Amino acid sequence: MTGNTLRTFFLLAGMTALFMGIGFILGGAGGALIALVVAAGMNLFAWWNSADAVLRMHGAREIRVDERDPRLRQYASDVKALAFKAQMPEPRIYVIETDQPNAFATGRDPQHAAVAATTGLINRLNREEVQGVMAHELAHVKNRDTLTMTVTATLAGAIGMLANFALFFGGNNRAGLLGTIALMIFAPMAAMLVQSAISRSREYEADRIGAEIHGNPMALASALEKIERSARQTVNEQAERNPATAHMFIINPLNGQRMDNLFSTHPDTANRIDQLRKMAGAAAPVRSGPWGPRGPWG
Repeated sequence: MTGNTLRTFFLLAGMTALFMGIGFILGGAGGALIALVVAAGMNLFAWWNSADAVLRMHGAREIRVDERDPRLRQYASDVKALAFKAQMPEPRIYVIETDQPNAFATGRDPQHAAVAATTGLINRLNREEVQGVMAHELAHVKNRDTLTMTVTATLAGAIGMLANFALFFGGNNRAGLLGTIALMIFAPMAAMLVQSAISRSREYEADRIGAEIHGNPMALASALEKIERSARQTVNEQAERNPATAHMFIINPLNGQRMDNLFSTHPDTANRIDQLRKMAGAAAPVRSGPWGPRGPWG
């Protein structure tokens, strides 16, 4: 078990304990047991339906063998080639109609996985950069991060719901009225911290493995810089309507988040680029040369 996997295990265990703790405050040992059963049921549902649900949220369209757009055919062909290189099953391949360049992976395991790229990603980045991004997404699938992210998102949402539900019990529960108010404020915040910590650690690992799959860390570094710059200037309406899925994208699709702080779902892009540069042994900054603001876009 790697350090990253062990860390994720303890964070998930902590989130589950938090969920059961809220149940105990509301209903004692019986409440804790009910909370555990509810959490298990919600996660089972999310495990079985996560891929299709997320894809529907973002209006994703599957790329078929009779696809007419040559750029989409090339994108699908490259993803299949990368999956073969990574020695993993071919995922279902989708495209999302939005001008913001971005991508994500979903699915409960590599046999039931799907990857999706936006039209903005395919149109704004060159072929090698798109390959670097999709190798990153395949790394998430290979690491089974897609299941981990679904579970954390489900538990985080359930904790927030349960904490709000506590208000109906007022001062009749073990925490009293003031404790209930504190519970409503701090329980969702704690869940958010855990979810963010898991997401950030997984992004660094997917960057590393994705760069190994593709073979060129600088292609992903260049892509991250372009996506970050464009994402801050372009609104992704589907993502704005479904902010709970923001942590699944390679770059936060919601405008305004750049800091690598406790509450951000993604590491700071500059930090990720620095790690990729170290992998490539690059001496020159990524922002110079062909990856600058006026460089070629494919």
